[in-house]
Amino acid sequence: MPGPDAVFAWQGDEPEPRRGEPTGDGWECGDALVRAVPGAAGLDVSVEAAAPLSRVALRWDRPQPEGSLVLGDAWERAYGDLRWEPPRPERLLPWYWLATTPDGGVRGAGVRVRPAAFCGWTVDLTGTTLWLDVRSGPEPVRLAGRRLELATVVTWEGAVGVPPFEALQGLCSALCSDPLLPSVPVFGSNNWYYAYGVGFDASAVLRDADVVRRAMPASDGSPYCVIDAGWSEGGTAPGGPWDRGWKSFSDMASVADSIRDAGCRPGLWFRPLLSREPVPGARDERLGDDWPLDPSRPETLALVGESIRGFREWGYELVKHDFSTYDVFGRFLPRSDVASGPTRWRFADASRTTAEILVDLYRTVRDAAGDATVLGCNTVGHLAAGLEHVHRVGDDTSGRQWERTRRMGVNALAFRLAQHGRFFAVDADCIPSTPATPWELNRQFLELVAASGTATFVSVDPTTLDARVASDLERAAALAVAGGAPGGVAPLDWQSTPTPRRWRVGAEQRTYAWERPWGADLEMDGS
Repeated sequence: MPGPDAVFAWQGDEPEPRRGEPTGDGWECGDALVRAVPGAAGLDVSVEAAAPLSRVALRWDRPQPEGSLVLGDAWERAYGDLRWEPPRPERLLPWYWLATTPDGGVRGAGVRVRPAAFCGWTVDLTGTTLWLDVRSGPEPVRLAGRRLELATVVTWEGAVGVPPFEALQGLCSALCSDPLLPSVPVFGSNNWYYAYGVGFDASAVLRDADVVRRAMPASDGSPYCVIDAGWSEGGTAPGGPWDRGWKSFSDMASVADSIRDAGCRPGLWFRPLLSREPVPGARDERLGDDWPLDPSRPETLALVGESIRGFREWGYELVKHDFSTYDVFGRFLPRSDVASGPTRWRFADASRTTAEILVDLYRTVRDAAGDATVLGCNTVGHLAAGLEHVHRVGDDTSGRQWERTRRMGVNALAFRLAQHGRFFAVDADCIPSTPATPWELNRQFLELVAASGTATFVSVDPTTLDARVASDLERAAALAVAGGAPGGVAPLDWQSTPTPRRWRVGAEQRTYAWERPWGADLEMDGS
């Protein structure tokens, strides 16, 4: 990739950037030195700065043809907001972008996974800009002269006629050379979307294990039975400590053994960066009644690793870690017209960027998990690629309202499916079977997810498990164990809708009817 035509850097809290002056070694932007040097995998971008630094921007003056459509990624999970659009200069595209041109061409660019900055692109008719947010929490990072390897920029250009979905697969392959993939098929049950952390106990978990094992038999693999929030004291999204369960979950090792005896692989949810008790690494400011933990502190990472090693000693084969983005930023991060923004809290270590600190957290989880499968939820996928086996690519589906599953699940599967097998295994979230949601619509999503070869988790209220549901689950399990439909699936009408109806499934084309007879439900309950 050629070097940029202009470089800018924002020092401290300055509202206006310093424009770079070319030197023999890069661009001098005030006291910051930015380099962009061709390397083996792309254009290697780095910066050195003695003064605090907030952002760096690189500009390429390469026009985008009128009539183009542009697609970007999500900061962490998708929130039903991914879609193709005409170029808009104010629209920030996280991590990568892809554009189709009126003559049938496809081109794009992105940064390789695990960069040291939150990276987003703007695409307009006169060129593209890469924005690199290097803040440490809400503050400018203090590099003190340290050379920070920011990102490696990769461009991708397909021949005329290459389908956009295949082009996106090619770009994702170029952005990650070391995906971490599960060693066994990832399918099974998760109790959240009928229990929601309330009114269930260890006996209900074992009932789930029995239901999913009978409903999803698979000669070549065992389903997971994942215990979601509610096994520990503190409510439906509790904090730690995670060295004990409560009530019927007081002996978590025995619960894991019982799940295994029922023919399933035991899995466990936890929230690593929140504690109900003051512990080493806790921040001074509380979040409600709990203490958020500072992942820049070694005490926090030690506690996270200790918790996960405890889960492994109990016998759990899958660890689902959740809420870490929320507990760092103080909010979720839906795609928006502005950058990812500062975190709610300062980090104790202001010499590292937020991106660096999160990568270290994900690496801690991965190392502590050993041979267990790591499922990241509310993690930043581009920073976690290579450090988690499975990534939740969208916001929650729902066992209370079908419209949420359509809006979140279908959108996330369609627009992030190209990352499957290239960054990690994709998880578009659970397919519920509950009295409040119509099975004739849920079963379509189940069929599509299983055919895609992505993680296939179901949340089955036992009162809904009739012969029809059981038969559909059995077919889905067979597809999941086989790795999906031969040739996989791909969205076909995704350039005209955020929830595609037409899909290629193997060698066939299928149309799914996602809407209820009256259309979308207007009232969203947030479930």
